[in-house]
Amino acid sequence: MQLIDGKSLANKVQASVATQVEELKREKNIVPGLAVILIGDDPASHAYVKMKAKACEKVGFYSITHNMPDTISQDEIIATIEMMNNNPRIDGILVQLPLPKHVDTDKILEVIDPKKDVDGFHAYNMGRLVTNLDSFVACTPLGVMKMFEEYNIDLEGKDVCVVGASNIVGKPMASLLLNANATVTITHIFTKDLKAHTSQADIIVVGVGVPGLIKEDMVKEGAIVIDIGINRMEDGSLVGDVDFKNVSSKCSYITPVPGGVGPMTIAMLLSNTVKAAKGRI
Repeated sequence: MQLIDGKSLANKVQASVATQVEELKREKNIVPGLAVILIGDDPASHAYVKMKAKACEKVGFYSITHNMPDTISQDEIIATIEMMNNNPRIDGILVQLPLPKHVDTDKILEVIDPKKDVDGFHAYNMGRLVTNLDSFVACTPLGVMKMFEEYNIDLEGKDVCVVGASNIVGKPMASLLLNANATVTITHIFTKDLKAHTSQADIIVVGVGVPGLIKEDMVKEGAIVIDIGINRMEDGSLVGDVDFKNVSSKCSYITPVPGGVGPMTIAMLLSNTVKAAKGRI
């Protein structure tokens, strides 16, 4: 069993981004800019945005966070996004999810200029991904693909089970895998027999937010397991969606939680933002 070290790979990606930023500054006088909209007081969202801001500073980005109360109107959010769409210093716009219940998330995401949609959630970029055209891709699935590349894991012809069908993770993950010529099964909350699908898979990718969902008897010998889930337990510890202790001994590769996929999400956000900045040229 080999651990896939997301933390080390994320540092490697961030170092590459920092080098590209220096080149953009030196050769084109461009400083990549990322703007974040943060609504409400959700502690997890605030912690995540703080990590993003720190990462931006580390690689030399210009970054700004718009903190808004959870009582803010949808029209005010849209006006802020449109202002950033028209700001030449901003290359990437990120709306931290989830949004308050009175806000239409789909409507908000569609207001973002697709060329600044570094989270890859706009319908334009999702459509281009499905048709295997160049696009901005959701950061977590993109980070998983970077892991496969780093560890020389060939996806062609592999049976892959994606557990979870969200627009943020499951659907873009499945599209990326299909584009890499894997045979993909997508399972979700209405799947009748999850074990029947996971136990046949060469690779399992799970991200549903259910601690220990994937048990030892659901994984075949030598499988590769990518655990995107992150769950905080009552004792404060972080665990994934996989019963790591019992599953890991059966795997050829597995991601830990924490230290696996998580760091890659922010690294790929930085990578997407540099890509957007290069679009100015």
